Amino acid sequence: MQQMTVLDQTNGTAALDVAAVSHSYGPKKALDTVSFAIAPGTFTVLLGLNGAGKTTLFSLISHLYDTRQGSIRIFGHDVTRASGEALRRLGIVFQARTLDLDLSVHQNLSYHASLHGIGAREARKRIAAVLETVDMAGRLNDKARSLSGGQMRRVEIARALLHRPHLLLLDEATVGLDVQSRAGILADIRRLVRSEGISAFWATHLIDEVEDSDHVVVLAEGTVVADGVVSDVVRAANANNIGEAFSKLVRKAPAAQGATA
Repeated sequence: MQQMTVLDQTNGTAALDVAAVSHSYGPKKALDTVSFAIAPGTFTVLLGLNGAGKTTLFSLISHLYDTRQGSIRIFGHDVTRASGEALRRLGIVFQARTLDLDLSVHQNLSYHASLHGIGAREARKRIAAVLETVDMAGRLNDKARSLSGGQMRRVEIARALLHRPHLLLLDEATVGLDVQSRAGILADIRRLVRSEGISAFWATHLIDEVEDSDHVVVLAEGTVVADGVVSDVVRAANANNIGEAFSKLVRKAPAAQGATA
């Protein structure tokens, strides 16, 4: 997969533009002047150890937390000042499981569709399409609690796609899954990026989820310590591979100021 430039060639707008964002929990600084941008139609990895600040950053991008220092734009729309326009373009898969276990797959997705103002007839069409996309069409009427962890995650991805977002955030989407399920879900997201032109921002602490052609943003102690194509990050760190580069970058990161999440 050829790496795109940070800006869309058609209109110069980044899929996600994070500029000088800082965030604290009382005296504890979780993010410190974080800046980067990702291009439309690309797969970008947010790579960091647990506690590096990945979930905090995702909470700011998704407007669960207010951005008080710096700015975040989704396809040019400021998450704070134009949250409706920004979030309409955003699909989210959180680390924690969020399906209602007592509802069927169809009921879980129908409820989400209604929250986005999608009518019942259109919702049925979209639900069928997104479940086909994630290979879960045969589980439409099954209760969520009957699904495996990997199947639940696929349904959550389908749900995130219902309103046809342009940018998909996935926070440790493979946590707790076996190797085969992890590989399958990662392959599905990469395929969506290639076939549908969706931008994907994939947060992980797992080196084996990073491919050489990816754009990678390395977060350590709440700061961006590397940002670019994997091959460039490896070369700049004077390393042999992304795993070695990541270890070097983390060791060189500024001392923690209570960075969390």
